[in-house]
Amino acid sequence: MDAIYRSQRHFYDLTRKYYLLGRDALIEGLAPPPGGSVLEAGCGTGRNLIVAARRWPDAHYYGVDISEAMLETARANVAKAGLSDRITFAQGDATAFDAKAMFGRAEFDRVFQSYTLSMIPDWTGAIREAASKLAPGGRLDIVDFGQQERLPRWFRAMLFAWLGKFDVTPRADLFEVVDKVGLNAQHRALYRGYAWSARLTRD
Repeated sequence: MDAIYRSQRHFYDLTRKYYLLGRDALIEGLAPPPGGSVLEAGCGTGRNLIVAARRWPDAHYYGVDISEAMLETARANVAKAGLSDRITFAQGDATAFDAKAMFGRAEFDRVFQSYTLSMIPDWTGAIREAASKLAPGGRLDIVDFGQQERLPRWFRAMLFAWLGKFDVTPRADLFEVVDKVGLNAQHRALYRGYAWSARLTRD
């Protein structure tokens, strides 16, 4: 991943903002409790955590990413935003990481995964790992590419071919997988199926 993102990280956010639909709506709906904790698994450049920290200033934020190159950019972005005291990063694999060792806490009030499952080979493992980090009453929010089910077939074919060049694979059975995690699950298609979102809540 470092080889892929060593150069891409410098223009990643500028290009992705036009087609990673639904991530800002996810952040708007996070609503962590006062003094709560929020973890992003697959945090990339830190863009989402910065937006979340500004929107929900009473929480503390944590980010895990497998790419140290991306985390280097994330730390610089957070420092520039003046949020280093509220956003903490650590390198780790989203499918298996020790949050207690990394951050001094094992559970979080909110966990989210934004356009990362389509890039993780063991994406089902990443969902299970994120769900395991939820505190009682906590919630996991997911947004990623959908199956374009209400968009023209030519658009789906073009988009999937383009995404494939970057090793991005929209997960056709995402909803089936989240239904089997063992938490209270809700999911829906956004933008005529361009994106799919899911919400899993621990009792």
